[in-house]
Amino acid sequence: MSRPLIISDCDEVLLYMVSPFRDWLAETQNVEFRMEGNDFSSALRWQDSGEVLAPEEIWRKLGGFFDTEMHRQTPIPGAIEGINTLAEHADVVVLTNLVDKRQEMRREQLADHGLHARVFTNQGPKGPALQSILAEYNPSKAIFIDDLAQHHRSARETIGTITTLHLCGEPMIAPHIDCAHQSGHADARIDTWEHALPWLMDQLEKETA
Repeated sequence: MSRPLIISDCDEVLLYMVSPFRDWLAETQNVEFRMEGNDFSSALRWQDSGEVLAPEEIWRKLGGFFDTEMHRQTPIPGAIEGINTLAEHADVVVLTNLVDKRQEMRREQLADHGLHARVFTNQGPKGPALQSILAEYNPSKAIFIDDLAQHHRSARETIGTITTLHLCGEPMIAPHIDCAHQSGHADARIDTWEHALPWLMDQLEKETA
């Protein structure tokens, strides 16, 4: 009989990303990161001029960070312990929006923090990738965890029955991002693993054969 399946995002769910990215930009790239509202594209400004970075420059900075600075990322409090607890009751995989060449880097990064899980890379909306993972695992129940509302919307539009938890563990951006629970695309919005783990365990216990 198939087991339940947890499909978790990584950045801002398992590991901090924006805060180490901000620090690296300030220390080495002459760029200030200041989130005002929910527009990531206007958060990066050149320190000297105050001008917003062009979109292609933002992507270049993100690529540079993931190429050389992933060691700066540290776990969200309770995330690794929480996921490993869930792994005692369900299969756990990570679905992360990185280019495919960084798949092994991400797997090793998570393993270094004590999380040994299969990693799927993706670009764009996550619904189709989730559908492919579910087709492979055929789980008795599936729960998707992500920090961005658009991925919950994609999940619900692609797979109507999946259970979804909106979790953003980075306090610097959590108040500013759209809430998938409020829009009806997530079953709950919980931003700390202390409170998310009991909710997730309860969802697994609700599973029916």
